[in-house]
Amino acid sequence: MTSAIKATLTAVIVVLCLAGVIVSGLALGEHYNTRPSPCSINDKWDCGIVNHSPYATLGGVPVALVGSVGYALLAAFAGRLPRTTALMALIGLLFSLRLTWIEWKKLGVWCIYCVTSQGIIATLFVVAILSAVLARRRARSD
Repeated sequence: MTSAIKATLTAVIVVLCLAGVIVSGLALGEHYNTRPSPCSINDKWDCGIVNHSPYATLGGVPVALVGSVGYALLAAFAGRLPRTTALMALIGLLFSLRLTWIEWKKLGVWCIYCVTSQGIIATLFVVAILSAVLARRRARSD
């Protein structure tokens, strides 16, 4: 992988991670919010319901905090360990898909922050896989 391509893919991953930290931070704020949710759009889109549900924590830790930490770790590994970054992105994607399934099947309501995070981690996974594949090809050609 040329250094320009590597730098570009790393920058894309870092920008996506920054967006993920921001969106997860907004969801975390919603988790602790006691006022009406600013993203309560209708009976199908309400971040407050999702972020105050029993599914909003994992062992007492808000899943939005788990997301923020995950995105920060992904950014830290970006460009340095492409395979590790891709594996971490896969884990994040699977975790996010599980949460999306819960919104769909268990809660029957969607959180705009969660859906946005789902899009971010899915895109991040694709870019991380591309980065890992290109790094592997470069290693084989050296």
